[in-house]
Amino acid sequence: MAGGEAYHDLRARVRELSLHTVCQSASCPNIGECWNNRALTIMILGNICTRSCRFCDVATGRPLPVDTDEPRRVAEILAELDLQHTVITSVDRDDLSDGGASIWAQTLRQCHEQAPTMTVEVLVPDFKGDLGDVDTVLDAQPDVFAHNLETVPRLSRQVRVQARYDRSYAVLEHARRRGALTKTGLMLGLGETLDEVSEVIDQLAALGLTILTLGQYLQPSRKHLEIDRYVHPDEFAQLKVYAEGQGIAHVESGPLVRSSYHAEGQAELIARLAGHGTIGFASRA
Repeated sequence: MAGGEAYHDLRARVRELSLHTVCQSASCPNIGECWNNRALTIMILGNICTRSCRFCDVATGRPLPVDTDEPRRVAEILAELDLQHTVITSVDRDDLSDGGASIWAQTLRQCHEQAPTMTVEVLVPDFKGDLGDVDTVLDAQPDVFAHNLETVPRLSRQVRVQARYDRSYAVLEHARRRGALTKTGLMLGLGETLDEVSEVIDQLAALGLTILTLGQYLQPSRKHLEIDRYVHPDEFAQLKVYAEGQGIAHVESGPLVRSSYHAEGQAELIARLAGHGTIGFASRA
C-alpha cells in the first residue's frame, strides 16, 4: 500500500525537485513497497512519451523541451537517499536527434560525481537502433545497461507498435559486446507460448545476458491490450530455474516483478560481476 512516513517524504521530495518517476507514471503496483524502502526509479526526459506502446500507462504526446538542469537534480535526490544501487529510465524521445542520449550521459556523470559509490542501472529506449546513441550512454559508464524486449518476437509489433524485436536485441547485443552487464525484461500473459519464452531465454543466454526479469502483464486501462491469461506462480518459478540453468546469472520471476523490482538487492551481484566487464563501476574505480 502507498503510505508511511518514508513514502510521503519521498513523494514530497520528488515533487519539490520537479522530477518524474516511472513508479507513478506507469502506475506500478509495487510503489508502496518500494518507496517505503526508499527505492524509486527516476524517469528522465519528461513524462510524455513519443511512442504509444499498447501495454504502457505513460502518457503519449508531444513532449516539452528538454530540461537541461534535470541531470543535476536527479543526482541530488539519489545522493540524498544514500543508495547502494538505483535504476534510471526514460520516456522515448523520438523527437530529439539523439533520442535523449546526451541527457542520459549527463545524468550518469552527475550521479557518478555526486554519489560515487552508488551503482547505476540505466533502462534505456532503443534510440531507433542508432548504436552511436547507445555508445553515448555506454561511454558514460552505467553499471548495468538494461533495455526491455517486453515480449516474444511474434507479438512484438502488436505490443510495441513503433519498436522491433530485432532492433531491441541488436541494442542489447551491442552493449554486451562493449563489455556492459546487460539486463532485459519480458511480460507474460499477452498470448505468448511457453516454447516462445524458452526460445527468447535461449537467445539471451547465448548473448551473455546477466539479469532477466519476468512478470505478469496487467492491463492499465480498457484502452490497453487485454490480458490473455494470468500466469501461475509455478510457471514463473519453472522459467526462473530454466533461465538460470541456461546460464543467466540472476532472474527475478513472478507475477508482480517489474523491470526495477528488487533491483537494489542486485548491488552485490553487480559489484562482483563488474570486474569482468569494461563498462561501469570497476572501470571508474
